[in-house]
Amino acid sequence: MPRNVELEHNSAVPEHVHAITLVRHGRTAYNAQHRLQGQIDIPLDEVGQWQVRQTAVALRELYVDRRPDIPNRMVVCSDLGRASATAHAFADPLGLEVHPDARVRERSFGDWEGIPVEELAQRYPEDYRSWAEFRGGELKYGAEPKEEVGRRGVEALNDWAFRAGSDTDLYVFSHGAWISQTLQTLLGMADVHGDFADILSMRNAHWVRLIPLEIGSTLRWRLMDYNHGPAIADSEEWEHPNL
Repeated sequence: MPRNVELEHNSAVPEHVHAITLVRHGRTAYNAQHRLQGQIDIPLDEVGQWQVRQTAVALRELYVDRRPDIPNRMVVCSDLGRASATAHAFADPLGLEVHPDARVRERSFGDWEGIPVEELAQRYPEDYRSWAEFRGGELKYGAEPKEEVGRRGVEALNDWAFRAGSDTDLYVFSHGAWISQTLQTLLGMADVHGDFADILSMRNAHWVRLIPLEIGSTLRWRLMDYNHGPAIADSEEWEHPNL
């Protein structure tokens, strides 16, 4: 069943976009090396560049070519290069402007950024286990609280969702932790389970789709797809393409 969520506003429901699609960036060298990248501005690697081209084609075929009733698209991205490059792979062939927004950037992991996950487990066994079990061990090293990530994420979605009407789809190109924590805040899961453990991080260059439901003066967003990717992403070629 789709999950419903209310975006906060007052009185009557204002004009809002037709749908919201959240897209994770393609692979980076840090992803391939299992390093915690956080807000380090590392670019897509060669595989990541290939992945985002496949995803861009799939998004355009599914939600642009097949939806002539939705003539407009608005594209927002994290101000980090890997998300921006993923956004441009989709937007540039359509001639769309890409709007960077720092509120959409990945969660900061403080002093842990850039360190391989295996090394974290060896150097900080108790705190690493606490992080892996969603108990906050990473906060001791300057990581951004998950609540703050969710707050700024929902703020950004609220802002951009009401900048256009129902003839527009909103696309937000961001990062795995940002997407999962923003969704858990948006869906109210963080209120029930404060450990933010309900949603797994998405694969590289995969997406989420939300559609609206108006109930009286309340606007709710329904989660229709999660961790959706191109058909080729279900094969070994996704991580090992013949480039």
